[in-house]
Amino acid sequence: MMQIKLINGVFNTTEALDLISQMLNVKIKYHEDKIQGAISEEDIKFRESKIKSLQNELHDLRELANDGEKFIKIESNITGSFK
Repeated sequence: MMQIKLINGVFNTTEALDLISQMLNVKIKYHEDKIQGAISEEDIKFRESKIKSLQNELHDLRELANDGEKFIKIESNITGSFK
């Protein structure tokens, strides 16, 4: 079993927004790269919907960050196993 503690801390809104934005942008780039090599229309549509969803989440996060809280607690872990 593999466990990586990626993020665990309390950040001010600017730092948190920057950190989360960068992580979401990496996921968006991943799906964009996969679209370049995709053969099936179904896979392309699936990845485009994932990208749109990530962009919407980022937009919502920015609006939430502007609404108030001064600090945000972030916990992010990667858990997996190799088979």
